[in-house]
Amino acid sequence: MTNFPGSLLDGYRSFRDRRYGPERDRYRSLAEHGQTPEVMVIACCDSRSAPETIFDAAPGEIFVVRNVANLVPPCEPDGACRSTSAALEFAVQSLKVRHIVVLGHGRCGGIRAALHPEAEPLSPGDFIGKWMKLLGPAASEIAAGGRLTEAERQTALERASIRHSLANLRSFPCVSILEDRGRLHLHGAWFDIADGELWTMNPATGDFARAK
Repeated sequence: MTNFPGSLLDGYRSFRDRRYGPERDRYRSLAEHGQTPEVMVIACCDSRSAPETIFDAAPGEIFVVRNVANLVPPCEPDGACRSTSAALEFAVQSLKVRHIVVLGHGRCGGIRAALHPEAEPLSPGDFIGKWMKLLGPAASEIAAGGRLTEAERQTALERASIRHSLANLRSFPCVSILEDRGRLHLHGAWFDIADGELWTMNPATGDFARAK
């Protein structure tokens, strides 16, 4: 039998001693009354870009969904199992969140695979290969950029993917209707792992500016 990872147990003990103790009442209240987060964050599953850490969030403050490259698929009620769509529906209709943030990040492996499908071990039959096809048109356009460096192409697609996911969010009636009524607000953000900087998207122009 393989032992449970010791590093996780060490982290759990630290959590019990340093985090749970001071916040015991908060955890018990969340357990008794349920969660009421106002913000949903759709982020990448990359281990270096945890939203709870980036936003220094307390338990119960943000509802987080993570997948490869923080993508939102278009609304396709076709009977298939779609975890991101299900989480979105739950956040909007049951938790009634008021904000949805699509959070991308620098040096994203999924984005790199979308830019260079020939160099990554992805075939059309792979789950990841099919998932990243969501960015196919945008990736092809950016990859063909004549004077962009490799790093510039990477960052460009990371940010384009955020705008792409925001557009797909609006294909869900439960999102578009509430946004039109002013009861739900959509946001884009990009996190630079190397510098620890957050860039937020201007909803009118789609440009990103460093948060202060």
